[in-house]
Order: sequence, then structure tokens, then C-alpha cells
Amino acid sequence: MVCTEDDLDVLAVLNKQLIEDEQHDNPMNVQELKERMRGFLRSDYKAYLFKDQQEVIKGYALVNHARNPLYLRHFFICRDSRRQGLGRMAFHLLLEQLETDTMDVEVLSWNERGYAFWKSLGFVERSIYMRRKVENRSAHLSQ
Repeated sequence: MVCTEDDLDVLAVLNKQLIEDEQHDNPMNVQELKERMRGFLRSDYKAYLFKDQQEVIKGYALVNHARNPLYLRHFFICRDSRRQGLGRMAFHLLLEQLETDTMDVEVLSWNERGYAFWKSLGFVERSIYMRRKVENRSAHLSQ
């Protein structure tokens, strides 16, 4: 199901859980994530909720439609729905909806479960994205 701004509250909560599960360093709270998600939906991104037959939310995806190939920025399966094949099923349904078989995704280097999941779906490495982060800039400059 393609999301609208009516879905921002649930998308923000799911995004917060994704950040926690990935151990990402994003410090945003749910309200800040809601506003960020609003910006995504007003740009080249579309969000998709994954639901079961009873309309219970099982996860979501956030896709940048301006990039070629499409860029999967977020992919999240709810904690109580994991290890049941739903991630694989949701991903294939997403590909069908998007009418594509090619997509880019990034995985945090310490997210071993995420890395294994994407590898199992046929993704291969294309680059290594790195970041230099100086923890205490003033201490670094005085040395």
C-alpha cells in the first residue's frame, strides 16, 4: 500500500524502531522523524506499508523514485513479524509493485543480519561507503 501523509505517525514510529535495530547514530525522536518523513513524501520518495490480510501493519519501505536504479532507503519488518519469511515476501511484492528487478540498498557495516538478508536476495557489493568522524574536534586540533 502506498502511503500518504495520513500514515506519517506510524511511519515515524517504525522508522524509530529501524534506527534502534540497526544501531544507527541518528538521534532524532519520533516527532523529528515524522517531519523528516513528511519531507521525503513531498519529494521523490514514496513509502509503502506492508500489511497482512487483517490489515495489521507488518513493516514498511521507503524508496527514492528519482534514482536509477531505484534506491531503497528504508526497509523494515516489525519485530514480532520477523523470522517468518515476511521480509523476503514483502521485498518481492515491493519489486512487483515497482515493476523492477534492479534496486540499490545500503547496509551499515555492523548490521550483519541485514547484510546477510540482502545477500540472500541476490544483492552484491558495488562500493564501500566510509565516514571519518572526529569525536572531539577541539582536542584533535590542539594535538
